[in-house]
Amino acid sequence: MKRRILIASAFAAAAAFSSSPALAQARPIRLIVPYAAGGPIDVTARVLAERVKDSLGTVIIENRPGGGGNIGADAVAKAAPDGLTIGISAVATHAINPWLFSKMPYDAAKDFAPITQMVRVPNVLVMNADTAARLKINTLADLIAYAKANPAKLNYGSGGNGSAGHLAGELFKQGAGIFAVHIPYNGGNPAQLALLSGQVDFNFDNLATAAPNIRAGKLKAIAVTTLQRSPALPDVPPVADTLKGFAIDTWWGLVAPAGTPKDVVAKLNQAFVAALQSPEARSRFAGLMAEPVNNTPEDFGSFMRAELAKYEKVVKLSGAKVD
Repeated sequence: MKRRILIASAFAAAAAFSSSPALAQARPIRLIVPYAAGGPIDVTARVLAERVKDSLGTVIIENRPGGGGNIGADAVAKAAPDGLTIGISAVATHAINPWLFSKMPYDAAKDFAPITQMVRVPNVLVMNADTAARLKINTLADLIAYAKANPAKLNYGSGGNGSAGHLAGELFKQGAGIFAVHIPYNGGNPAQLALLSGQVDFNFDNLATAAPNIRAGKLKAIAVTTLQRSPALPDVPPVADTLKGFAIDTWWGLVAPAGTPKDVVAKLNQAFVAALQSPEARSRFAGLMAEPVNNTPEDFGSFMRAELAKYEKVVKLSGAKVD
């Protein structure tokens, strides 16, 4: 009798462990980041991986950069849909690249199961502070008025053809009815250096990158590209206050391969949403000017579909193409 009781107790303990919401498994979860280590996307992924270890177990970050993010995203798309491989989806990999690249290794709309959005980082229209003072430009209306009064005299830089800065610039030009020459650079840092040295007149830059020079007085923030003001720059109005509906944000989130069971996706969502809401994560993200965004898999999927449709028009407007 005692032996039967012990055996029954052992089975009960094993059943309780296996039904734990902690997704306990022998193998760690692999989180593929389609960009190099050290950048904001990589940092936020590592912060969350640390926060979910108690509920999901070990989460290993695997950086798979290249192809504008396509290589890493493709690795997620082609992984087994068992919940042990997840990855980062970003505005580039899931909204811009499908229209920018003539050939894509994955289908952004069909090959992924959304888990949750992670963050949003505003972009900001900035000018060299000395240039803005010389041209007497203090507001977005001033910039538009100057461009209309001085056709083809302004230029703007970006991190390359098809980059978020390039697309924001082309959308701005169309909405404002102005012309400015686009000067592409090989990355965001060279573009910012060109702005700081006065080689270009304005840029649409990532707020996290531009903030130190805004604080130092080297760059003048004219407007943010989110529909609402950013908590990081509460005195800087949105472009949308002048050009209705203008919105180009940098965002990223978590996805799994298509076909991942819904209950597994739900458990991953629960764990990562809790991590996003933790004071530790919010504090770390604030240093990157990143605003945490958590939602349901269904809401994140709807958001990504809307972004994909939006950027089809924006990329075609820019004329950018990568063969």
